[in-house]
Formats: sequence, structure tokens, C-alpha cells
Amino acid sequence: MKVNLPPLPEQKAIAAVLGVLDDKIELNRRMNATLEAMARALFQSWFVDFDPVRAKLDGCQPPNLAPATAALFPDSFQDSELGHIPKGWKVCDLGDHLDVLETGRRPKGGVGKYTSGIPSIGAESIQRVGEYDFGKTKFIPEDFYAAMKSGRIQDYDVLLYKDGGKPGVFLPRVSMFGEGFPFEIYTINEHVFRMRSDAIGQPLLYFQLSGERLLNDLHNRGGKAAIPGINQTDVRTLRFLIPSDEVRGAFNLACQPLLTAILQNAKESRTFSTLRDTLLPKLLSGDIQPNQTP
Repeated sequence: MKVNLPPLPEQKAIAAVLGVLDDKIELNRRMNATLEAMARALFQSWFVDFDPVRAKLDGCQPPNLAPATAALFPDSFQDSELGHIPKGWKVCDLGDHLDVLETGRRPKGGVGKYTSGIPSIGAESIQRVGEYDFGKTKFIPEDFYAAMKSGRIQDYDVLLYKDGGKPGVFLPRVSMFGEGFPFEIYTINEHVFRMRSDAIGQPLLYFQLSGERLLNDLHNRGGKAAIPGINQTDVRTLRFLIPSDEVRGAFNLACQPLLTAILQNAKESRTFSTLRDTLLPKLLSGDIQPNQTP
């Protein structure tokens, strides 16, 4: 194969331009991993290990907590079906606290013939907060979307992989989108649950559902079905740890900015990726010179 290439100095100049965009995308990826790890570490400390309660039980000031925040936690435990939990906290069915639990749908005959319209997100795109594979995007017609009564996504919806995987295998996953990422207007199909809870708060709902205990519970429930997957009853009957209103509010207040930053970084990376893919052919063809790029 014969390939037309610019002179080597020009190749290096083009690579330098594209490399700046790649570096920014990689920096955002690392930042997002750090931000999610920070939020998940806080969740683990407060709602799994109960570090503030254990510190107060030992007569110590909880480390790394402001006194006003530490005061929100009790200084003793009580027995529950989940073992020892902080005194005054409750274990309830998740369904008792959900305002929205629904799926979307697709046109009869599927979406294979549509190459534009309203993006429709399926189970394969449910990975984690701020992650989306644009190569897997499917579409539904705008008139079909306008007639849909469920499945329209709002910012910070918690999205749960419902079914649609390989026979005999069910590995639940949880995601969250928003802030214009991955799209401004989009929907889910029938293989994804959309969830909202004002009583719990979207950040706490996301980290609880994506925590090890509930993912294992969902895995066990979904793996027993003839067709691997979960239904609304499986979700509604999940035993959910409900902290005091004050602790719930403090956690959501601390984690909401982290989730917002993750989604804004993801949107920015998508812009950089699109710019890179647009610039590459123009740089190679000579339509744009490397020193002309912003």
C-alpha cells in the first residue's frame, strides 16, 4: 500500500497539536477516577465501615470531620438484619423511598434502521458515572420519543442495567449521566431502569446501588431468573440502609459537586475528542496548518 504522508517535520507538528487534545482527555479521565474514588471512599467510611460512629463509641473525635459534621452521627450501634448499624438508622425496602422506577422502550421492529433522531441508551452503555461509548449509540424517531410516557432521562438519574446480557450471566451495573453528557436530550430502552428518590438523594442512591453489597444482591437475584435479569420487584425489595436525614443531607451535599465535576469533565472530553477527529483529516490534507489551530 502506498500512503501519502506529509514531510516529517509537518507530521511532528500535527502530532503535537493532536497530542495536546489527547493529553487533556487523559487528564480528565484521571481526574474523574480520583473524584469518584474520593466520593466512594467517603461512602465506604460513613455507610459501610461506620468510621465516625466507631470513633465516637471509643470516645474520640472522628478524624477528618468538622465538629458540626461529626455531631450528626450517633455514638452507638443497634442490631439489624444487616448486622450492627448506627443507632437510629433504619433498614427498609428501597421501593418505600423511590419516586421513579421505570424503563423506556423502542419502536416495534427495533432501532437498527435509524441513523439519527433521539439517542436511546441500552444496557451495554451502563458502566459507571460519566462513562459512555459513543460508538454504541442507537436512535429512535423524534415522534416516537414525543409519544413516550416513560424513560426520558433527567440530570443525575441513577441508571441500572436491567437485563439483555448473555444467557446464564447477570452482572448488574449502575451509571449516572447529566450536565449535557452524553447528550442534552436522550432516553433509555426497555433494558435499563431509571431511578430517582428525593428522600434518599441521587448521590447516595448512586453510591448505595453501586456498592458491593447491593450489587451482589442484584447479581444473585438476576442470575436465578430463566432469562437473566431483574424486574421492578427485585429492585423495590432491596434492603436499603437509610441514615438519619442529617447524615444523608451531609453526604449528598459533599458528593454532589464531585459528581457534577465528573460529568462536566466527561462532556469536555467529548468536545476535545470530536475536535481531534475533525482536525485530523484537515491537517493531513493541508486544509489547516498546525500553526493555525487554536
